[in-house]
Amino acid sequence: MLGLLSVRGEELKLRTVVIDAGHGGKDAGAVSKDKKTYEKTFTLSIATLLADKIKAEYPDVKVVMTRSTDKFIELRDRASIANKAGGQLFISIHINSAYSTSPNGYSVHILGQSSNKNRDLFAYNMDVVKRENSVILLEDDYSTKYQGFDPSDEQSYIFMSLMQNAHLEQSLLVASIISEKLKGGPIRADRGIWQNPFYVLWKTAMPAVLVELGFISNSTDLSILKQEAKRKDLADRLFEAFKEYKNLYDSSLEIHKEEAAPSAEPAPAAVQEVKAEAKTDTVRYGTQIFASSRNIDPADPSFMGYAPVVINIGSLNKYIIGLSESEEEARKANAIIKAKYPGSFMVKIGPDGVTRFK
Repeated sequence: MLGLLSVRGEELKLRTVVIDAGHGGKDAGAVSKDKKTYEKTFTLSIATLLADKIKAEYPDVKVVMTRSTDKFIELRDRASIANKAGGQLFISIHINSAYSTSPNGYSVHILGQSSNKNRDLFAYNMDVVKRENSVILLEDDYSTKYQGFDPSDEQSYIFMSLMQNAHLEQSLLVASIISEKLKGGPIRADRGIWQNPFYVLWKTAMPAVLVELGFISNSTDLSILKQEAKRKDLADRLFEAFKEYKNLYDSSLEIHKEEAAPSAEPAPAAVQEVKAEAKTDTVRYGTQIFASSRNIDPADPSFMGYAPVVINIGSLNKYIIGLSESEEEARKANAIIKAKYPGSFMVKIGPDGVTRFK
């Protein structure tokens, strides 16, 4: 649900988007089998085309690129650039690769646990995750900068799995729109939407997606990516996804009654459906720590002994702890919970559904 702060609607519209061209400089990213073509070249080309399209169509939107040249940007700095810019959407563009030449197609990734309940987070799709995170190893003194995080060690991802993105719902919405817009495009095969622990998604404080636009290791995908017209097509499809998400974002603003009159336009169907499913007559307050597409056992160690209240909204389960009918008591609990779950936030559960609460 697109729950937003209660301030003037015009100020809350999507005004800043951050586009991240994966890799760059000494970090070539994935390399073609003949060693002549680099991922970093394609990502910058598509990112630039997308940025130019947004600037032309939406002059009031600030477009921030983590890099606009063939420059090496540390992984943590990509997220830092996005956060400092006050980004409201983060799109990271990449090209996939595999040892085999047969895999092809596009995929969209958001932060989280594996969307396949029969697979373990750390065993599934980890080759891609490790490769995209491995740029850390090119940085000087990376073990200090990343506080011991080792992209080659699966144990390093355990803590990340606990710190679910507070913007998971919006990220999932963006991913769904992008996946739909890419259908029928130059890169034909749809590999779906994945939840994976990419560092750059973990550290961005906004809805964030990572898009893998084809396989540089596949000859068909590679020949498509080498064509400027095809890259423009891909950028145009990403722009159409941005446009649809922005329209949803801007039209879903929840304006406080004291500051603005309710909009005459009805809320999008998706928002109405969310409110209906989570509706309750009793107003309660709590802290949302996770949002996951799979059912998590209440005895799971990730809950650190807390007994979560689970609220199902569509395909997502919201895990809320520290629940109380007293706002004051919920805030006291939140102060303690926040220390254990830095990505958590307060929510209000009532007649209007589950909304983020300040």
